[in-house]
Amino acid sequence: MIFRVPSEKTSEYLLYTYENFQGCVAKLTEDEAKKASRINGVVSVFPNRKKKLHTTRSWDFMGFSQDVERSAMESDITIGVIDTGIWPESESFRDEGFGPPPSKWKGICQTSNDNFTCNNKIIGARYFRADGEIPEDDIASPRDTMGHGTHCASIAAGVVNKASFLGLGEGTARGGVPSARIAVYKVCWTDDCWEADILAAFDAAISDGVDVISASLGFDALPYFEDTIAIGAFHAMKHGILTSSAAGNSGPRLNTLSNIAPWLLTVGASTIDRKFTTQVILGNGMAIEGVSLNTFEDDDKTFPLIYGGDAANKSYEEPLLSRYCELDTLNKTLVKGKIVICDWIISGEEPFVAGAAGMIMQDVEPHDHASSFPLPASYLHVDDAARVLSYTRNLTSTPIGTIKRSVQVEDTSAPFVVSFSSRGPNPISPGILKPDLIAPGESILAAYSPVAPPSGVMGDQRSVKYLIASGTSMACPHATAVAAYVKSFHPTWSEAAIKSALMTTALPMSSATNEEAELAYGSGQINPLKAIDPGLVYDVGVSDYMKFLCSHGYNETAIRFITGGSSCGQKRSTNWDLNYPSIALPTSLGPFDTVFTRTVTNVGSPNSTYKAIVTVPRDQPIVIKVQPSVLSFKSSGEKLSFKVRVYGTIGMRALISSSLVWDDGQHQVRSPIVVFNLS
Repeated sequence: MIFRVPSEKTSEYLLYTYENFQGCVAKLTEDEAKKASRINGVVSVFPNRKKKLHTTRSWDFMGFSQDVERSAMESDITIGVIDTGIWPESESFRDEGFGPPPSKWKGICQTSNDNFTCNNKIIGARYFRADGEIPEDDIASPRDTMGHGTHCASIAAGVVNKASFLGLGEGTARGGVPSARIAVYKVCWTDDCWEADILAAFDAAISDGVDVISASLGFDALPYFEDTIAIGAFHAMKHGILTSSAAGNSGPRLNTLSNIAPWLLTVGASTIDRKFTTQVILGNGMAIEGVSLNTFEDDDKTFPLIYGGDAANKSYEEPLLSRYCELDTLNKTLVKGKIVICDWIISGEEPFVAGAAGMIMQDVEPHDHASSFPLPASYLHVDDAARVLSYTRNLTSTPIGTIKRSVQVEDTSAPFVVSFSSRGPNPISPGILKPDLIAPGESILAAYSPVAPPSGVMGDQRSVKYLIASGTSMACPHATAVAAYVKSFHPTWSEAAIKSALMTTALPMSSATNEEAELAYGSGQINPLKAIDPGLVYDVGVSDYMKFLCSHGYNETAIRFITGGSSCGQKRSTNWDLNYPSIALPTSLGPFDTVFTRTVTNVGSPNSTYKAIVTVPRDQPIVIKVQPSVLSFKSSGEKLSFKVRVYGTIGMRALISSSLVWDDGQHQVRSPIVVFNLS
C-alpha cells in the first residue's frame, strides 16, 4: 500500500514494511483504512489485533530416546521460535561442543542494555514492537520475562540437563533436536502478542534463513487473508519453511480451533504417562485426592477452612461472586490464614492477595491436567468438594484441613487428548481435517525464566530454572522438533512433504477415550522415529494452495497478489481435492457420495508396490472404494494418483471414523477418513 504523508512524518505513520511479502503497517484513521481497502491491488486492511499465547519424560514416552539415530545435518538446522523471547543464560541453551552457525545463516543478535547475548546455540535473537510502547513490567530486549518462549524453545531444541520443578518431575529435560540451533523472535509481551509484530517476525525469520518455525500462539480462527499467522506461514511455505502452530486451549468444545490454514501444521495436546495429584486432608481424617502442582511444603500444618461464599467483600458490586473467588470479591479479614474453598478453577490471585493459607477449587471439568498456583492448592471434582464443603459448614465443629505437597503417579491411560486442547472441525475449511495431529502437551518439564512467576501470578516470589507446564503451546514445539529431525535427514524435502511424513506415520488413536475422535486428534499421536521413513508423501505446492484458495471464492486479484500465481481460471476445484494427507467429509443428514483425488510421491524404495487397506466401522453404513487399489512404483520420486470414493448415509450429529493405509510390507502410510454431520 502507498499512502501520501509528509516526508518528515513518514516514520511516524509507517511502522513496518515487510521484505518477503508485499505489505506494511501504518497508522490510519478508520476512514483512511476504508479508503486504502478500496485501492486496486490491496488484498486486505485489518487492525493490529492481539493474539494469545497457547500455555523430560515426553520424548521417552514417545519412544524417542537420547540415543536415537541422528543426522550429521542436525546442527545445521535452525528453529525459529516466535514467542516471548528466551532466557539465554539457561543451562538448556549451553553451546559447548557447538561449531559456528550454519553458513546460510543471515540473522542477527539484537543486543540491548540488559546484557543479552547469543552464542553458538542461540544464533539469532530479535524483538518486535511496532508502537515502541514497551510495557512497564517488560524490557526492550529479546530476553524472556514471562517464561513461555524459554519453555517452548527448550522443548524443541534444548540441550540435555538434570532438572525438576522445585523437586517435582525430577529427571532429564531435553529438546527433541538438542544439536539444532535456535533463533528467537520476541513478539509477545506482558500485554499479549500484536499482529503487526508477528508478521514482522515471520518476515525476519524467512530472511534470516530458519528451517522450521514454531509459533505457540493464536486466537480465534479468521479468514486466511486476515490472519497474520496464516499470511506469514504462507510466505514461509513459499520458501520451503514449515510452520508448526498450536491448536488452541479452548477445548473440549467443538469449533474452537486456532491456526487452521492447510499450509500450517496444527498441533493438539495429549497426555504422557505421568500425572500429579494433590491430597486434601480434613480434620475429621477424610483424605480427598485432587490435582495441581503444589510445591509448597505442608509440614502437616492445619489451617481453618472457609467457603468463599461465606467470605464476601460486602463493598464489591456483586458480593455473591465471592463463591468464585474472583478479584476483589473476598473479605481479606475473613480469609487471611485460612484455606478458602472456591466454586471455580481460578489462577489463585485473589486468595493469594487476600492472604489465604491455601485454596481448594471445585468444578465439573475433567481432572486431566495440573497447574501451578501461587499458594498451596488442589482442584477437586464437585462430588468430592461437596464433602469438603459439608464438613466446612458444619457448625458443630471447627473445620480445619491440610493441602499436601503434590506427588507424581503413573497415568496408564496415556496418551489421550487433554480436555483443554481445542477441537475441530475447521471453521473456515471443514473439508480440511484439523488439528493435523497431537503431541505431548500435559505436564511438560522444560526451561523457564527465573524472573517469571511460576504460577503466572504477580507477587509469586518463587524463582525457578525449570517449570512443569501444560498447553497446546507445549505440544507445538514437540512437533516442531520432529519436523526439524525429519528435515535433518531430508534437507531437500518440501514443507508439505515433511508435514505429510509426520501425519501419515502418526500413532492411530481410539475414539473410545477421545469422544470427538479425529476432530480432537487428527491423524493421531506424533511418532518421531517412523517419521523419517514414511515411504510415501502427499506433496503440495504453491499452485495447489492457490487452487484451494480459488475454491473458497477468494478474489482472483487478491490470490495473484498474495501467491504470485496465475488466475483461478474457469474450472475451479473443490477444496477437498487439495492433496492433503487426511480426508474429511462434512455432510448433511442422509446419503452422501463424494470422490477425492490424491497423489503420492515415492520417497522409499525405488521399486515398490503398495496395496490399499481400508478400515471402516462395522456398525456404520459407509463404503470406501480406492481406485486403483495397487500402486506400483519404479523409481524414487515417482508420483502416482488415485481416487477415493466415500459413500453411505449418516445420522444427525454423527461422526464416522475410517482410514486408508497404503502398505508395501515395510511402510504403512495411513490417512484418516472422517465423515461428520454436526448440525
